[in-house]
Amino acid sequence: MRFRHPDGTTVHLSYCTNVHPAEHLDGVLAQLRDHCEPVRKLLGRDRLGIGLWLAKDAARALITDPAQLRGLRAELDRRGLEVVTLNGFPYEGFGAEEVKYRVYKPDWADPERLAHTSDLARLLAALLPDDVTEGSVSTLPLAWRTSFDEAAARTAHTALTTLAERLDGLEELTGKSIRIALEPEPGCTVETTADAIRPLTEIASHRIGICVDTCHLATSFEDPATALDALEAAHIPIPKAQLSAALHAEHPHLPEVREALGAFAEPRFLHQTRTRTAAGLRGTDDLAEALAGDTLPDGAPWRSHFHVPLHAPPAPPLTSTLHVLQDTLTRLVGGAEPRTRHLEVETYTWQALPPELRPRSRGRLAVGIAAELTLARDLLVDLGLKELP
Repeated sequence: MRFRHPDGTTVHLSYCTNVHPAEHLDGVLAQLRDHCEPVRKLLGRDRLGIGLWLAKDAARALITDPAQLRGLRAELDRRGLEVVTLNGFPYEGFGAEEVKYRVYKPDWADPERLAHTSDLARLLAALLPDDVTEGSVSTLPLAWRTSFDEAAARTAHTALTTLAERLDGLEELTGKSIRIALEPEPGCTVETTADAIRPLTEIASHRIGICVDTCHLATSFEDPATALDALEAAHIPIPKAQLSAALHAEHPHLPEVREALGAFAEPRFLHQTRTRTAAGLRGTDDLAEALAGDTLPDGAPWRSHFHVPLHAPPAPPLTSTLHVLQDTLTRLVGGAEPRTRHLEVETYTWQALPPELRPRSRGRLAVGIAAELTLARDLLVDLGLKELP
């Protein structure tokens, strides 16, 4: 979906396909048929943007076979779909029964992360619509925090610098400008936007910036104004923002609140949980750990890294951080000029919701995704952007 900002800039809105597990190219093509095109039709649009997730094997198949890449581009066109951004964070296995810490491998100290991300940039340059010259790829925020020492940090810095050089060459070759966006996430080496400033300043390339994920921002209790102002002061670009909402518990000391939270403590994804104390931010790596005894102080609200549907916050006594998304979006695209041009709805946890909240069919999932995109569209229109055909 495309929108015209009052300054004349085109802002793209998409939804991320990592909600649909697919490790291989045939699965990606099936996603387009079974999920993406039905969402487009529900929205009544001739064109729908998708934030494509290409796992290792799917990306490698496209890189090694130009005919398959042309076929994917043709299939996108045939189904009224377009791609301006890729989700390059998960490498493989995102549809596995247990993902947890696996999603952070390989990290930026591993040569395979550089190779995979370079492939994704090349693929995106080929998949961009003819009238679009700018693409974005979100990626792992360096590494999970453990076992990432100074030597690993130096290796990661070198890898990202090499990537920036490759992206310069790619633009010279194709005329397409691809930018990479580190996505801060709780528990990672780069957990917050503030953590991103030093490594990105040291790289000092307009090719490498930050992906602001509003669920992650909220989980770490970051103030949107403070975070975005600091990025602007440091001249850190924002190639992409992910529109998502975290799980919020206002009174985690109450038994009924803990019971409600327990329904979201599931075995597939990691749900980092945070709270603010007088001594600073405290947290656990997973929601189940937070609920176990007195591991996490419960005198103040908890937030958990669980991407809840934007249009359907959980029932009381829980809620979502949709207000953080709204505040962030206003600051990103509600000003005189947009601070990012790529927006992506990224609720990948539909099938990880408590059983009674999960969509029971492809059709119900499509309805939910369409409802999220409708909410995002309405927010953009309210900020003065005009939806384009």
